[in-house]
Amino acid sequence: MNNNQKSIYSALAANLLIALTKFIAGAFTNSSSMISEGIHSTVDTANQLLILYGMKRSKKAPDQSHPFGYGKELYFWSFVVSILIFGLGGALSVYQGIAHIMEPEVMKDPFWNYIVLLLSLIFEGTSFIIAVKAFNQTRNGMRWWDAIIKSKDPSSFLVVFEDGAAVAGLIIVMILMWLSHSLQIPELDGLASVIVGLLLVFVSFILARESRSLLMGEGIANETREKIAQLAEKDAAVVKTKNILSTYQSPEEVVLMLIIDFEDHLDTEEITEAIRRIRKDIKNEFKFVHFVIIQPE
Repeated sequence: MNNNQKSIYSALAANLLIALTKFIAGAFTNSSSMISEGIHSTVDTANQLLILYGMKRSKKAPDQSHPFGYGKELYFWSFVVSILIFGLGGALSVYQGIAHIMEPEVMKDPFWNYIVLLLSLIFEGTSFIIAVKAFNQTRNGMRWWDAIIKSKDPSSFLVVFEDGAAVAGLIIVMILMWLSHSLQIPELDGLASVIVGLLLVFVSFILARESRSLLMGEGIANETREKIAQLAEKDAAVVKTKNILSTYQSPEEVVLMLIIDFEDHLDTEEITEAIRRIRKDIKNEFKFVHFVIIQPE
């Protein structure tokens, strides 16, 4: 089991237990924000299950109908997760909060809410720390935002965003719930739901943006393109690398096509041998390049 899977399983276990306790506490104390938090944790639980399913599906071997494999299953299910966070997490929490602001109900003794929120903060915080450590191992010294933009594995940062939003949401709910009960302003409890919902909508947009880019066929970075071009041009048979086309099929699998201008005096056999050499050199240097198609100009 890799680090990404460990962080997903830890988040799944935490959210499953937390969702149940939040719903019970919310129903018992008549708290809108606690119900929203319960919805949030339920959506997170479903999301982790979908990501695990996507990871499993992406490992399927290539077949006749999918000659390049099923790697993009992970990108598809990551995009589905971002939609769920937006619809079931964000939009539903905002709706719940607005309804509670328009028709406020006085909260009962919030003692059990505080207990549940505190336990949730401990569990979510632990899961968040595990997810951050796992993501840090994949950053290779890059800044956080750069690592997210350049990452080709949504599962590596998805849990970080989910758990980060969960921890921030819990803190917001605790503060506004205390103010709502202390000042006898029940609308503040609804406001907490709205803020948590908007936070989830923001997270869903970031995840959707990254997943969509990969799903639509994002290619290798410009620096990698230049290195591959230089590597090909080191071969004595090559005049110039005219173009490089690529797409990520999965986080560890790239389909690469090179259009190369070979020396005019070479015959078919010599060009074929040069193509074999270049293909071998590229695969040795870049382990994530699984398919290399070379087209002579």
